[in-house]
Amino acid sequence: MSSSAEKYDVFQAIADPTRREVLKLLTQKELSISNITSYFPMSRTAIAKHLHILSEAKLVSGQKVGREKLYRLQPESLEELKQWLSFFEQFWTNKLSILKHVVENDGQAELQVIQTECDEQK
Repeated sequence: MSSSAEKYDVFQAIADPTRREVLKLLTQKELSISNITSYFPMSRTAIAKHLHILSEAKLVSGQKVGREKLYRLQPESLEELKQWLSFFEQFWTNKLSILKHVVENDGQAELQVIQTECDEQK
């Protein structure tokens, strides 16, 4: 498949920090490419490429209004990312529970017991 025909998914689209910032900007309101470009130290062409990738991933859509094209966030496509990340919440929650227990009990012995229990659960 040639690079011009490449389709981007949500994960590829959000991998770049500039594209993540563009998404944040579009949470506030619809913006033209000129408006978006004014927030970054890069060319309009570079922003256009980022918007193309975000569009391919269905994270943004553009609509012609007069002579400009206004871009808006399509948050529905972030659902795939949310579902993927939700699987890992169990690990964050587990670590936070351990930390809470240790802080409340202020003891290293408890930490070692809890860590052993967690290792056994894996």
